[in-house]
Amino acid sequence: MEIKDSAADYPVTHRRSLASTPIFEVIEDRFDLGGEELTRGYVKHFSAVAVLALNEDDELLLLRQYRHPVRQLLWELPAGLLDVDAESMQAAAVRELAEEADIRAHTWQTLLDLHVTPGMSDESTRIYLAQGLEDVPEADRHARQGEEAEIVPRWVPLDEAVQPRPHR
Repeated sequence: MEIKDSAADYPVTHRRSLASTPIFEVIEDRFDLGGEELTRGYVKHFSAVAVLALNEDDELLLLRQYRHPVRQLLWELPAGLLDVDAESMQAAAVRELAEEADIRAHTWQTLLDLHVTPGMSDESTRIYLAQGLEDVPEADRHARQGEEAEIVPRWVPLDEAVQPRPHR
């Protein structure tokens, strides 16, 4: 048997919006699961891209950024929402790497597609590997605002970055 995700579209009998923001909406669906009617709430969200930027020294780029929902400064891969109309996932990844890290890449490869919290959100994230890196020229750099203005970049050896960390 092949282990592979597959689409399944059970009939939604009722849908209502519980809350709406510019980035997400909280939805409640009633649906028929093979004769049993169930009700589930979830977050309908823009999907996202993330970039594992790997330089010639086998170091990956991490960005420290404040994340208000968890009240922490987190070290993360450059990433961002698919919030530009008609923009492809790879174009969004290119844009986010340039905006957040002032870096361009010559080589792009899809690493992984994932749903981090599929029990409560429809958000998906595609992670790209970016190599053949160069700095964005000073005159072409994005003016960062809000939390992005406080981003701190750090190149971390790949073997160090993948070491298990104690759970908080």
